[in-house]
Amino acid sequence: MLRFIQFACTRAAMAVFTLLLVSFIVFTLMEMVPGNCAERYLAFKNTQGEQISIENIRAEEQRLGLDKPYIQRWAGWVGNVFLRGDFGDSCILRVNINQLLGDKIWISLGICFTALLVAYLIALPVGIISATVSSPGLNNSLRLVSYLGLALPNFLLALMIMLFSTMVFGDTLTGMFSKEFRDAPWSYDRVIDFLSHAWLPIFILGWSATAFALQTVRALMSDEYGKLYVTAARARGVTGGKLLWRYPARHALGPIINSLGFDLNRVFNELPIVAVILTLSEAGSLLLEGLARSNDQQLAGAIIFMLTAAIVSLNFVTDILLSVIDPRVRKSVMGG
Repeated sequence: MLRFIQFACTRAAMAVFTLLLVSFIVFTLMEMVPGNCAERYLAFKNTQGEQISIENIRAEEQRLGLDKPYIQRWAGWVGNVFLRGDFGDSCILRVNINQLLGDKIWISLGICFTALLVAYLIALPVGIISATVSSPGLNNSLRLVSYLGLALPNFLLALMIMLFSTMVFGDTLTGMFSKEFRDAPWSYDRVIDFLSHAWLPIFILGWSATAFALQTVRALMSDEYGKLYVTAARARGVTGGKLLWRYPARHALGPIINSLGFDLNRVFNELPIVAVILTLSEAGSLLLEGLARSNDQQLAGAIIFMLTAAIVSLNFVTDILLSVIDPRVRKSVMGG
């Protein structure tokens, strides 16, 4: 038990160190963008008809603390993020990033996590059945579905669904909320309205995630199912579901659990383009706005850091879970 606690503490320390390293990388990239925050903001004001001088830029730099050393500014930024959860103000919009994101980052992560959950709820049983049942028709059908999921881009699937819905029902299915709930406080009716819209991005993002997970589960199960220890267990009279879950499925779960953080990152990477097509007002669209349109690196950096924190946290949880359910990992960590 003591070794397991040591293992958990070591993984937690590695997670914190990873977040610190990521915060340094994100802050460095924010600093490397041509023109600092004061110059970009005043250049934006200049496009609105205001005359900006060098003195205005210097005064703005001093107000924002940009005249301080780089390490001091990074330490202040990361300290505010870790201790207070405060990402500061948006460079262009001049609004507090926490206020600007609001529920958007949690809605985005909720959609990604739900899409990933649905993908594995489908892929795990179907992949196990496909790997262990000798049915050419079933295997070919599943292979066709998985190939379609991998070959058909999510944005194309979104456009196809929107076109079909517009032609048949006269509704584009865009947006995250109905007009009357867009800026309303959270309530039971707003939650129901959100769920009536959220199923579409969850389905679209889960489409390729399910295909990818299905291929992974099927490959791992096929590999484990053909090993000698499964043949030996079958010779001892272990059959059916007991054989599957006690031996090959249990061993195949390790790589699957380890890949959850990677899968979450891949699903979130697909979210911005889907958000643009479906006109979703969430963190994916804000990230695209900050990176490609307004060049608001403070906003983009905050979103990237929060996504990284979610992935690192998920990896920490999966490391602990894997050490509990996998006898090989448990033996190496806890000594038995």
